[in-house]
Amino acid sequence: MNNVFVYCELEGTTVAEVSQELLTKGRKLANELGVQLEAVAAGAGITGNIESQILPYGVDRLHIFDAPGLSPYTSLPHTAVMVNLFKEEQPQICLMGADVVGRDLGPRVSSALHSGLTADCTALEIGPHDDKKAGKHYDNLLYQIRPAFGGNIVATIVNPENRPQMATVRSGVMKAEVLDPNYKGEVVVHDVAKYVPETEYVVKVIDRHVEKAKNNLKGASIVIAGGYGMGSREGFDMLYELAHELHAEVGGSRAAVDAGFCDHDLQIGQTGVTVRPKVYIACGISGAIQHIAGMKESGIIISVNSDPNAPINAIADYVINGTVEEVVPKLIKYYKQNSK
Repeated sequence: MNNVFVYCELEGTTVAEVSQELLTKGRKLANELGVQLEAVAAGAGITGNIESQILPYGVDRLHIFDAPGLSPYTSLPHTAVMVNLFKEEQPQICLMGADVVGRDLGPRVSSALHSGLTADCTALEIGPHDDKKAGKHYDNLLYQIRPAFGGNIVATIVNPENRPQMATVRSGVMKAEVLDPNYKGEVVVHDVAKYVPETEYVVKVIDRHVEKAKNNLKGASIVIAGGYGMGSREGFDMLYELAHELHAEVGGSRAAVDAGFCDHDLQIGQTGVTVRPKVYIACGISGAIQHIAGMKESGIIISVNSDPNAPINAIADYVINGTVEEVVPKLIKYYKQNSK
C-alpha cells in the first residue's frame, strides 16, 4: 500500500529504456519515502522473459499481466489493468514514459482515478508543501518539475490530496542504473480476466508497422546541434560536414526546427529528444530553458555563439565567441587535416 509504481512499456518482450530509467528514479524516491518500489508489465508471452530486465533496478514487486490481447498495446485493456490494479494497491506515486504509449495511457488512468497528471517532467523530487490558503501542511509530496509558459519558467507542481501522484517523463531525462543484478523482488502473475473485461478487447490490431529512428541522437557520444543562428537549411550542411569528420550526430533546437532549418526528429529539448553525449557542440543556439533541459547532462558542452551573453554560455564548459560562418569551417578544416 502507498508504494511507488512504474508502468513498464514493452515491445514484445523487451522493456523500453525509458521504463528502466524511471525504475532507477522510482527506487530513489521509494528509498526517500521508506516504501517499496513496484512495477507493472502487461503483454503477451512475457512471463519468464522480462523479469531480468526489471528486477535488477531494485524492484520489490513486479506485477505481470500476460494475455494475448495485451500485445501489441491498445488503450482499453491496458487502462483496465492499471485502473483496477491501482484501486487494489492504492499507490502514492505512479511514473510512466512520456512517449506514444505513456501519453495515451497516463491521462486515461489519471482521469479514471481523478488523480491528476503532470506531463513531460524534467525532474522529480520529494518535499514538503504548505497550502497557506487552506492552512494545511503536507510532508513527502512528489515535486513534479517541468518548464512552463514556453520555457520561460520552471514550474514545480504538487498534488496534495489525490492519489496516485502521476507524472510522465521523456526518455533520456533520467539515467538508468542497475541497483543489483541479483536483486530478489517478488513476481506476481495476475489472472488478467479479473482485471480486464472481455468488452475491453473490442479493438483488434490488424497490421502494425514500426519504423526505426533515422538518427542515433540518444546513443551518440558526440552531438553537434544547430540553432536559429545557423541561418538556413544550407547552414546545417556545415554541421553535417563537421559531424562526418567527428563521427557525430546532428541535432537542432526548436527554433531551428520551427524555421525549417532541420527536421523535427532532430529536435533536442523539452519537446524533443533528451541527450547525454560525452561532447555537445552547440552552434548558434541561444539556450532557451527548454533546450537546456534536453542536453544539460552532457559531459562537455562547447558553445559556438556570436553573442557572449547567450544563456547557453552560462552552462558551457568552453565558449567560442564568433559566428558559425567563421568558426565551423575552421573546425572542419582542422579535423580534416588531423584525422588522416
